[in-house]
Amino acid sequence: MLFYTYPYLFFFLPISLFLFFYSEYLKIDRKLILIILSTFFYSLWNIYFLPVIIFSIFVNYLCYKILISVKENKKKILILGVALNVVILMIFKYADFIIQNINIIFLTEFSYLNLPFPLAISFFTFQSIAFLINVYDDEIVSVKVKDFFLFIIFFPQLIAGPIVKFNNMMPQFNYKKNYIFNKRNFIIGLIILLIGLVKKIYFSGTLSEFVDVGHENINDLKFISSWLLSLCFTFQFYFDFSGYVDMATGSALMFNVVLPQNFNSPLKAKSVIDFWQRWHITLTQFLNNYIYNPIIRSYKKVNFFKSLMAIFFVFLLAGIWHGPSWNFVLFGAFHGLGLIINHIYKKYINLNLSKYIFWFLTFNFVNLSFIFFRTKEIENILIILKKMFDISFLLNNNLLLDEYFISFSNNLNLIICFLLSFLICIFFRNSYGLLRNNINE
Repeated sequence: MLFYTYPYLFFFLPISLFLFFYSEYLKIDRKLILIILSTFFYSLWNIYFLPVIIFSIFVNYLCYKILISVKENKKKILILGVALNVVILMIFKYADFIIQNINIIFLTEFSYLNLPFPLAISFFTFQSIAFLINVYDDEIVSVKVKDFFLFIIFFPQLIAGPIVKFNNMMPQFNYKKNYIFNKRNFIIGLIILLIGLVKKIYFSGTLSEFVDVGHENINDLKFISSWLLSLCFTFQFYFDFSGYVDMATGSALMFNVVLPQNFNSPLKAKSVIDFWQRWHITLTQFLNNYIYNPIIRSYKKVNFFKSLMAIFFVFLLAGIWHGPSWNFVLFGAFHGLGLIINHIYKKYINLNLSKYIFWFLTFNFVNLSFIFFRTKEIENILIILKKMFDISFLLNNNLLLDEYFISFSNNLNLIICFLLSFLICIFFRNSYGLLRNNINE
């Protein structure tokens, strides 16, 4: 079940809210109601995936129980717990990718496992790893199995994040006032959900049709149309992802639960560093807290070069986290190199240029990087990039031969959508920032 579908909006969400706020009449624990509802929500996607997430929940809870009960070898237990999470993720998400590359390199013919991706496995794996590390650091002490189950499977943030922390979420579930229907939170949550719905259905949906056609006819692209294709996907991707997170945020707020901000107008960023402080914020925090910082602490002597190499490695992992394909590895490498250049510039050059120049450079860097994200075949990535920088077509005044551009110019709805996308992303406040001060936590 997806947030923008009729069953969710008109049946599941209203029924869930009713059961949650009127559970006292049913004599059922509210947390148990949310667990049952979230399990049902997850099962509707594919019930055969349910054992995977339940197995992950109980394995991680067992690791937690062992971690708090022993005084020696805690680090080994933590490593084992993290490794178990990584193995589960590798088996279901990356096994065939690994087999494919082994077959290519060693000319073998190992059969693929053909395992489907369990819904949200990347997100609940990262949340579980962060939970175990927080337990190891004594930031989490007492956890009931019911609370941990709810923390992982709470349906608004389950599918596409944000990646949440136990100590941020559980106090909200334990706060008695949050069990009372809050009209203000409900209205604001509904507004955020509707904003996300418009982003997803109108903006992302309209742009995706144009993008899909372009990728089906890559060889027919010209200079202008290749840039249009890339820009349309950049806006489509932003509205799709941020729209879904808005719907998650709005849904959670109706239950009086405030999820952390995950987007802060990232296309306004004035550097690559700034972009990753605004885009998928909870992922950036996870990468920084649980991968980058431990790598830096592992060095006997830290210097600028080592920190840059750590950044590059972290973003290679961030790239492959998005999916089992080399285009995602290239996406991560591209941003890793961008961050390295950004840090070198800040340390050794740091010219006092206009903020508009910095924004223009950053926006185009991000736009180019999303070509790697959207285009799975490496050869097609190269074709698009070549056409984007082939100005000979423009100099020859052959614009009327660009059929893809003509189809764009003849579609008034698409033109309006594209222009509004640019205006909203660059000049408007984001939905979370617009409503943040009015949320009654």
